[in-house]
Amino acid sequence: MSLDLSSRLIPARPPLAGAPSGKAKSDAISGMRLSRIVIPLAQPISDAKVLTGRQRPLTEIAILMVEMTSEGGHSGVGFSYTLRAGGPGMFATAVELAPLLISEDPNDISRLWDKMAWQAISLGRGGMSYQTICAFDVALWDMKAKRAGLPLAKLFGAQRDSVRVYNTSGQYLQASIDQMKVSASASVSKGIGGIKMKVGQPDGQEDLKRIDAMRTHLAGDVALMIDANQQWDRPYALQFGRVVDAMGLAFIEEPLDAWDFEGHAELARNLATPIATGEMLTSPAEHFQLIGAGGCDITQADAPRIGGVTPFLRVMAMAEANQIGLVPHMVMELHLHLAAAFPTEPWVEHFEWFEPLFDERLEISGGAHARS
Repeated sequence: MSLDLSSRLIPARPPLAGAPSGKAKSDAISGMRLSRIVIPLAQPISDAKVLTGRQRPLTEIAILMVEMTSEGGHSGVGFSYTLRAGGPGMFATAVELAPLLISEDPNDISRLWDKMAWQAISLGRGGMSYQTICAFDVALWDMKAKRAGLPLAKLFGAQRDSVRVYNTSGQYLQASIDQMKVSASASVSKGIGGIKMKVGQPDGQEDLKRIDAMRTHLAGDVALMIDANQQWDRPYALQFGRVVDAMGLAFIEEPLDAWDFEGHAELARNLATPIATGEMLTSPAEHFQLIGAGGCDITQADAPRIGGVTPFLRVMAMAEANQIGLVPHMVMELHLHLAAAFPTEPWVEHFEWFEPLFDERLEISGGAHARS
């Protein structure tokens, strides 16, 4: 697998002067390398949005990488991503934001997050600006964890040593039922504890046929989830949800438009199967609106999309306060640590797409990822 890569070095400013006598000297960010990486997928990915012509098949992932160093000799690495569009824009935004952090104390993570957000305010409170900020935010948290000699999960206050894991490997709409069964069996043999399949066919009976086939194929201790990728309207989603309520699904993901908070709330009130959504939201404020409306039983917040670890911790606090479950979207390498610190048992989504960025691999055993 080949990676397209471009980089930009951010020049360092002169070191800070010595601290006044009797006071501890703060550390200071001394330099950064920004990289734009494109990871091609082994095969194009299609879901209901592709089937309806709203999107083209997904063929690659655009990554923004930040490598940060400090005067004290510490380092941190962070990343963010986007799908289909925005990679060059994120990199260009990062080049503008990076100089703001030079000579700043890397311990002041929340303040630096706000500083970047205000600098990019013309781009809005969310979207590309927050996705760009994520890479810097993750690098700051990575530096803090390394300085403390702790994994991120321990730094957050870990609740568990492993987190349940599910995947969608081979469960896309272009796959036949037989192909889905083979892929699911392969996933379970590797230790995956749950299988999520795509739905949203023009013929709902075909969706039901596929769900029934997979529920019958999987052992009773393997969870089954479905993902409609925002393709249904309110009446159809309610009707379909009532039909599958007796099938023992772990959750129904994104049955409606991601920003239809009231519609999701109606489904959550009227269906026995938990409603999961939130992956498309791009700010903590949007998650507050979703959770405040009662729009989900499970939040699927995506740390890169909402600005990184700092805002994700706030969403976790909202979810806990409102007794909402947590199933973060993709990016298992980061979300594993965050999910390990959540009070109630979460799931993490297993995607191998980001593995080319890392030397280590997450271990799977007994349906769960071991926390490093």
